[in-house]
Amino acid sequence: MTKHHKSILIQIIKKSKTGLFSSIYILLCFFIAIFCYALAPDNTSAANNMHLEIHSKPPGFNILMLQIPRATDSKKTGVISWLLHGKNNIYDEIPITSFTINNNTLEIIKYADGLPKTYTKQQFNNDNFENYIQQKNFVLGTDKYGRDLLSRLLIGTRISFFIGFVAVFISLLIGIPIGAIAGYFGGKVDTFIMWLINITWSIPTLLLVIAITLALGKGFWQVFIAVGLTMWVEVARVVRGQVISTKQQQYVEAAKALGFSDLRIIFNHILPNITAPIIVISAANFAAAILIESGLSFLGIGAQPPTPSWGAMIKNHYNYIILGKPFLALIPGLAIMSLVMAFMLLGNKLRDVLDVKN
Repeated sequence: MTKHHKSILIQIIKKSKTGLFSSIYILLCFFIAIFCYALAPDNTSAANNMHLEIHSKPPGFNILMLQIPRATDSKKTGVISWLLHGKNNIYDEIPITSFTINNNTLEIIKYADGLPKTYTKQQFNNDNFENYIQQKNFVLGTDKYGRDLLSRLLIGTRISFFIGFVAVFISLLIGIPIGAIAGYFGGKVDTFIMWLINITWSIPTLLLVIAITLALGKGFWQVFIAVGLTMWVEVARVVRGQVISTKQQQYVEAAKALGFSDLRIIFNHILPNITAPIIVISAANFAAAILIESGLSFLGIGAQPPTPSWGAMIKNHYNYIILGKPFLALIPGLAIMSLVMAFMLLGNKLRDVLDVKN
């Protein structure tokens, strides 16, 4: 894309409310994905701090929490490791309803059963008891395991956002060269590549992703690769069609007359002039990748527990919709819908701006 195209694109997105809102929302999600552990109230690894006593609580739930230091886990977490994986959980937490401090003892009333329990200062490294009692507010409530729903939603943004980024990158890495070669050389090369594309296209996307995931194994990166390997066909078809029409242009004929190699003509002269449709298909693929990952996580073959994933959060709580606590499934569902919609609206606006023909 030329500097002229970029300046026009920025001006029109600024003038378009939907384009501007979508761009801001996507950038916000990107920021959350990078700094999710810094933003999450529960910044332990995977926000997997369970409190079964307070499971399925509504948004805005408040509780007193007693934090008991773990003697075997005093290792501090570095800043980089914290941002990537969260902090080590160095406390055992107990929800309580009230507490009483008498000299060197602390008496609490457990939230779970209402029974009292007494602790001594030695169990708290001879520190003040008040330093280990916190008022915790669960803004979006707790899930069925008593984990902070907001924290898991924020950390789940990383999965959904980066699977789109990695999947689109893989699809472009495979689809652009294959589509360009098919469109430029034509003949038997084009026939073979189109046969391969049509075979891949005929297989249902979710079924193909499931097959690749099972072959690669369940896990974080396996899902990223599996989704990317199924999305290259759309890119290849678009690039092939654009190359077929572009290779008839005079500047391509001039490059051939000057003796430039085919690869140089493809990658230095043709591809830079067909970036507009590639950008649009990338935005659509980004949204599709998020939906596919959510579907895989819902089926249990996406990101594995305890890693937070929006699709897995819906799977764990979809039956709560009829049990009077629909927010447990609706909140991650709205998160998926809003991010996918943002990419689709941005893609539509880019198509209008860049005048990409359907």
